[in-house]
Amino acid sequence: MKATVYEGNKTFSVIEKSIEEPAAGEVRIKVAFVGICGTDVHVYHGNMDKRVQIPQTIGHEMSGVIDAVGAEVKDIAVGDKVVVRPLDDRLQQESDKGISHICEKLKFIGVDTPGAMQQYWNVPAFTIHKLKAETDLKLAAMTEPLAVACHDVRMSELKKGETAVVLGGGPIGLLIAMVATLKGAQVIISEVNEARVAIAREFGFTVVNPAQEDIIAYVQEVTAGRKADVVFEVAGVQPSVDVMTKLAGIRSRVVMVAIHAQPKSVNLFDFFWKELKLIGARVYEKEDYEEAISLITSNTLGFEKLISEVRPLSAIQEAFEAIDNNPAGIKTLLDCQ
Repeated sequence: MKATVYEGNKTFSVIEKSIEEPAAGEVRIKVAFVGICGTDVHVYHGNMDKRVQIPQTIGHEMSGVIDAVGAEVKDIAVGDKVVVRPLDDRLQQESDKGISHICEKLKFIGVDTPGAMQQYWNVPAFTIHKLKAETDLKLAAMTEPLAVACHDVRMSELKKGETAVVLGGGPIGLLIAMVATLKGAQVIISEVNEARVAIAREFGFTVVNPAQEDIIAYVQEVTAGRKADVVFEVAGVQPSVDVMTKLAGIRSRVVMVAIHAQPKSVNLFDFFWKELKLIGARVYEKEDYEEAISLITSNTLGFEKLISEVRPLSAIQEAFEAIDNNPAGIKTLLDCQ
């Protein structure tokens, strides 16, 4: 079979390796599609070389079909269409308070352990979520990032009729906007990249480019001075952190979605003055995956419009290089077969 390997120094190779039998408690998946996400791009840039065991196969946004089942595996059969929730929480401790998806010794499959960018992939059976037979596997490869969005919106406690501002119109920002709209919220996206502004507007979203328009004044106007009930900080840059508390109305919630590797300045006075809540939101739980699968299956939102391109697994190097050259793209998929 073909497998890809990250070798460091912005380099991937494609190798031939033997197909392995699944161990007890594991299944083998014939991988259909794998999405390239921001974390994978961070790996490509060498930002996670201390965490990834080079050389290593990476990738976790995927879909596929069960190809073989190991001993002791129940309720999963060869031929089942599936996705993987790539969290290995088997090392959780009592101090984790039973909150397994963010336990201290969590292993993220596809980063801390080998991932999906290969033709066949063996994973623990407890990570499997089954899909309906009619599910489009190309769309199903976006289940993982959609589950992130479902989790973020759930953590925000967003209610019908509230106003949500999404700072950042990339893949996760767009998905959050979609889920928030389904919850009945008025959604405003803030994005400076004009190509992404155009994509968001194709979905019918209200988009403000803060480099061209005063987004604080805009949100204040359309909400009759109430401002946002929820602000999702997805961009991960200082200007978004600066504006997030200004956009939030009294007793509003700010959800930190972006990963900030370095400390950033935050206006704590706004939290005191307006009694704001800052909510961290990381990965997802089982219910978020099931919600994402339901949305993918029905596909009332037109997820196919988020797919920028599909490349063969053998073109993995070119795929990452193309993402670097086109940061405005939304989602690139690798066709693993």
